Amino acid sequence: MPLPDQTATVATDHERTGSAAPGRDTDHPDVPGPAVPGPAVPDSAAARPPAGSAAGDARLEQDLGQALERGQMTLHFQPRLCLERRCIVGAEALARWPHRRRGMIPPVTFIPIAEQSGQIVRLGAWVLETACVQAASWPGEQVVSVNVSPAQLAHGTLFGHVVAALQRSGLPAARLELELTESMMVDARIETLLTLSAIRDLGIGIALDDFGTGYASLATLKRLPLTVMKLDRSLVRGMLRYPEDTAIAHAVIAVGRALDLSIVAEGVDNEAQCRALLALGCREGQSFFLGRPMPGDSFRQLLASASHRTDASA
Repeated sequence: MPLPDQTATVATDHERTGSAAPGRDTDHPDVPGPAVPGPAVPDSAAARPPAGSAAGDARLEQDLGQALERGQMTLHFQPRLCLERRCIVGAEALARWPHRRRGMIPPVTFIPIAEQSGQIVRLGAWVLETACVQAASWPGEQVVSVNVSPAQLAHGTLFGHVVAALQRSGLPAARLELELTESMMVDARIETLLTLSAIRDLGIGIALDDFGTGYASLATLKRLPLTVMKLDRSLVRGMLRYPEDTAIAHAVIAVGRALDLSIVAEGVDNEAQCRALLALGCREGQSFFLGRPMPGDSFRQLLASASHRTDASA
């Protein structure tokens, strides 16, 4: 059975757009959130340039910088479950921006603005440190997964940001995992591979997200210091309908297991898919069906409740 719906948010979760970034998540289309409670601000909808226009993006770019400066961003966490025991083994940290005037601005809107304006490195560093701090307070040994953007890798400061986040939070390195999309790794430069290898040498996990979308070859898997492979939802959702998708998923899972990688299925929609994935050797899953993203406090309470139930049954 999926987890009970513990989230206190509306659906502000969006499909990935090809590059990993601190706020990207899965499963549902873009639905705007409600206005954030607070004092009324004289900024009428008629006077506001829409997001997507040059003026609107410039305004949001300025607002994003102020939000980062003033600590107005927040994190939600989407659970990752063991498909067999349905216990939480980790969570993906997802950036959220509750804008005072515009309501909850979706990642599909603010992540491209952060990337284009150069603020993605600063945003990524904040997500990394905040995720580590919150995970260090969880009542368990669950892994926290943080998305990394191409700009963070290219900037050359990722290793230092990772070390700083672990030192400030006290989180053990083995409980941190960095996620990279398959498309990012196709033409990875030697500097990128060296950075990832140095991060992996610290004991931090490296996950390849969206695998199966056709960007990377099996040779890519061999040269990356990976610990986790996340199956793209397109493979998972076609498994029960198309024999070709089942065959591809079986082959990909077999390769991952041969390389001693943990396999996580994304976009799991129902119990039948869970059973099929288990039969193929995939042990973990992450999706709205299994558990929606939720604020940090709600996720911590969910972990505490699960821990109490486990203690009571022991």
